Amino acid sequence: MSIRHLVRDNIRRLRPFSSARSEYTGKAHVLLDANESPFDSGVNRYPDPYQIQLKKVIGQLSGHSSDQLIMGNGSDEIIDLVYRTFCTPGIDVVRFPDPSFGMYRAMADINDVIKEAIQLNDEFDVDVGRFLDEQSRYHKLLFLCSPNNPTGNTLNRARVLEIIKYWKGIVVVDEAYIEFSKEESLNKYINDFENLIVLQTFSKAKGAAGIRLGIGYAHAEIIAYLNKIKPPYNVNALTIQKALSILNNPDSIQGQIDSILEERTKTESALKEISGIQKVFPSEANFLLVRCDRHRALYGHLVAEGIVIRDRSQLSGCSQCLRMSVGLPEENQKLIEAVTKFYQ
Repeated sequence: MSIRHLVRDNIRRLRPFSSARSEYTGKAHVLLDANESPFDSGVNRYPDPYQIQLKKVIGQLSGHSSDQLIMGNGSDEIIDLVYRTFCTPGIDVVRFPDPSFGMYRAMADINDVIKEAIQLNDEFDVDVGRFLDEQSRYHKLLFLCSPNNPTGNTLNRARVLEIIKYWKGIVVVDEAYIEFSKEESLNKYINDFENLIVLQTFSKAKGAAGIRLGIGYAHAEIIAYLNKIKPPYNVNALTIQKALSILNNPDSIQGQIDSILEERTKTESALKEISGIQKVFPSEANFLLVRCDRHRALYGHLVAEGIVIRDRSQLSGCSQCLRMSVGLPEENQKLIEAVTKFYQ
């Protein structure tokens, strides 16, 4: 596969914007190149445009080189960069699962890319034929989310790999919830599949949604194109500092993951015992998708009790479904008590 021929013509020809901080390497004692304030506040200097130190740490943890990594202002920014790199507005086509993360559809609309929502099967898993059927040269992108949001299930690994192998464009596998799954990340396959991009995030298992940091893993050629069009200082200095601090404390991260997994099991079991709960779907994420009797009334009751969840009933295959994040033990207990009270 030629990645170059998948890239938009203007992006291939583009000379990336050169920021002051990207024009030299090494250490300097007098910085007069970027019109910054000279007064040291800890944040008076522009951040590293390529997050070299952060990429080095993440690369060591994941087994990848820095040129196989891109950092974004959340995974949302990387999704947008992928659209703008590969899809010509009004002409090219993206496929994504239905139901799945709404940002794939939203970014397609923003970038004027033709959308093809591919229905997941009855187990909310991928049907290889549906995703690969009737491809044309305009089918540039395919998104998969595993574990999938809002359903919580991990997609069948063999089917996903088959799709990556035979899809003629770029495949983006969004692994925002991978730390809660029994499956390993697909980022180990980026050297085997030049068309694969794997997304991860600091927002879920690493407990840092507020710093807005997403990670993209891909073949170095793809990363080079994405770097061409990303804003020069898309990840700020405070985010980089906080991310390095989080990565320096892996035991804390793992402890929180273990707590969520334990609470997920307990909450799932408790919900299944409540009359009025039709089904709790299997989850390998940090949330549960629950089909309920009188779901809208239950939603209103929980809000009145000060408990906010998400109504997902309007999504394909999710009729009467509410999505409930796994919280602290006391929060999950309040949820169970409130749901039990509603159905009594």
